[in-house]
Amino acid sequence: MKDLPDLVKHANNPNIAGNMTNGFPHPYTKADGIKFIHFATQDDPVHIFAIEVEGHAVGGIGMHPQTDIHCKNAELGYWLSEDYWRNGILSKAIPLMIDFAFKTYDIERLFARPFGSNKASQKVLEKNGFKLEARLEKTIFKNGIFEDELIYAVRRKK
Repeated sequence: MKDLPDLVKHANNPNIAGNMTNGFPHPYTKADGIKFIHFATQDDPVHIFAIEVEGHAVGGIGMHPQTDIHCKNAELGYWLSEDYWRNGILSKAIPLMIDFAFKTYDIERLFARPFGSNKASQKVLEKNGFKLEARLEKTIFKNGIFEDELIYAVRRKK
C-alpha cells in the first residue's frame, strides 16, 4: 500500500489507459489503486510487481498463468509511466519477468498481446526475444475504434 500514491499519480494517464484493457481505467483513482493492489498481492507466489525507479513505483509488470487447456502458458502484461518512456526500463524488466515465469511456473510459453498501434510495445517485445505469432485484425474495440490484436510469445529454452 506504500506504493498507492505513486501508482495513482503515474497510472492516471489517458496515454497509458489507451493501450490497456478496459480493466485499467481512466481516470485512475485511489479506489482503483487499492483494488489493484489487493488483486496484485493475493496470489502466492505474487506474480505482479511494481516497476520502481529511485524508490518510486512508476509502472507495473506481471505474468498471469493460464488455466485449462492453456495451462502451459502465461500472459505478460506491463505498463510504464509516460515520464519514463524511452529510457530502457521495460527492456530491463521484461527479461527479469521471463526468467521469473519459467523458473517459478511449469509453463512453456509466455505471451503478450499489444495493440496493433502500440509500436513501442511491439519493439520492446521483439528486442527481448518475443516473436510475432499472430495478427488478429480489428478484434479489439477501445475508445470507439477497432484495433488489431498482436500476439507475441517467447518459449522456454530446451
